[in-house]
Amino acid sequence: MNKRLVGVFLLLVIGGLLLVGGKYVWVYLADKQQRTTSDAVRTKGKLRLAVDSWIGYFPLCSRDMKEEMHRSGYLLECVDDKADYKGRMQALAEGEYEFAVATVDSYLLNGRAHDYPGAVIAVLDESKGGDAIVARRDRVANLDAVRSGGELRVAFTPDSPSHYLLKAAADHFDLPALLPVRNDLRLTTAGSEKALAKLLAGTTDIAVLWEPDVSRALADNRIVKLLGTEETERLIVDILIANRKYLQRQPEVVSLLLAGYFKVLKKFRDEPERLRQEVMTETGLNKEVAETMLKGVGWQSLIDNCEKWFGIAGPGGRAEERLIGVIDATVGILVNSGDFSESPIPDRDSYRLIKRSFLEELYAGGVSGFTKTAGFGRDGREQPAFPTLDEAGWANLAEVGTLKLKPIIFQHGSSELDLLARTELDAAAEKLSHYPQFRVVVKGHTGTRGDARENLLLSQARANGVAEYLHTRHGIEPARLHAVGFGGDKPLPAKDNEPPRAYQQRLLRVELVLVREEL
Repeated sequence: MNKRLVGVFLLLVIGGLLLVGGKYVWVYLADKQQRTTSDAVRTKGKLRLAVDSWIGYFPLCSRDMKEEMHRSGYLLECVDDKADYKGRMQALAEGEYEFAVATVDSYLLNGRAHDYPGAVIAVLDESKGGDAIVARRDRVANLDAVRSGGELRVAFTPDSPSHYLLKAAADHFDLPALLPVRNDLRLTTAGSEKALAKLLAGTTDIAVLWEPDVSRALADNRIVKLLGTEETERLIVDILIANRKYLQRQPEVVSLLLAGYFKVLKKFRDEPERLRQEVMTETGLNKEVAETMLKGVGWQSLIDNCEKWFGIAGPGGRAEERLIGVIDATVGILVNSGDFSESPIPDRDSYRLIKRSFLEELYAGGVSGFTKTAGFGRDGREQPAFPTLDEAGWANLAEVGTLKLKPIIFQHGSSELDLLARTELDAAAEKLSHYPQFRVVVKGHTGTRGDARENLLLSQARANGVAEYLHTRHGIEPARLHAVGFGGDKPLPAKDNEPPRAYQQRLLRVELVLVREEL
């Protein structure tokens, strides 16, 4: 009896397994039949790409791009993770995505926990007005006013690209007040719109926003812009990242994706009105807002990627490795902001994060139709041409802020730059490269002792020496620089119990003040 029951039980189990297995076989055969009797027979696979709503990613996820990839046999699925940067890097590491986008700072911050699971294969764009630091005019008129503004409330969205703009400004202009520690001054918000609401309501003094909220803020004459990304270079840079395992398994698909993207980008460059219309259709934005947001993006072409960012040039040509420079500079800012105690990159080797071979292949293959002009509606110049100004013209410019600069040491009574001074000016020139839209006033100062006229002449000679070095060594055009000597007429306030000798030594300084046209 027991054997008979066991036999029946086994038959039932086997029958159940056959039934379940048969169901799966039937589903498989039905799926195979559907694929083989439709255009899906040409589909080789699906590519999942993690993105968010930043307008700079639109060409990468556009209908044209999806059609381009489908013609190559792949379905492109863009997944909006609502700017969950940490989750994005985790999903990339776990193989949920083949590709992901990020800003350089976001990848450095959030990729570290996963040993940087992807390689950067292209620079997509730079923020060119999409982000800005704004303030209530009655509290803060410019960046230097932050230094003397007392306790200031700052509203920002943590870990956003705009937050990084805040960190960069705090570092470059020596303004720790932009990154307050106290909870009553550090006002975190869930998005730019909420930061704007606090600013307009007067519950914060400074806010860091992105479009279209930047334009909405500046429409109110109580608000002033302290710094916008349209005035910067190589600060907020968006990159395309390929999963390292996928990159090894399917390098030909990575090449297909890049080739398709640059073709689509070229198409939109040639038809900017079509781009605007598609953005309006897909996002529901009105014409004015769509145009404002598109102006805030500086897209980078294949040629830009090769010759400017990845150091790829033809025989006898010249190329730059700006991406490596951006990675290194970003690490420095994040270290100074307290995000890292030291470089998070293994062996401090930034080349571990990038993979240029795919761009080299496209560049060598001569993909047709690509131009060197970066962005849409932009002339592609890296620096504006600065017309020469007279003294009255310089006097009418508005101060933006004073660049952080270690003391420039001169020998007693001399305007000669020594090795340490040149090294510090080299570091200052690197910071200046992020702000090519601004002119620079070089201010020379001496101590208050001695003959006033001699001090004035000496301070002017020292300012001239610094301006000349920035021009001859770093190519900053003379019309962008204005050297002024003040002698001892603008002394710094003395510190409590500061010895007179130390105070006089501290007065010997050169300042680099960024200025611009009145807004």
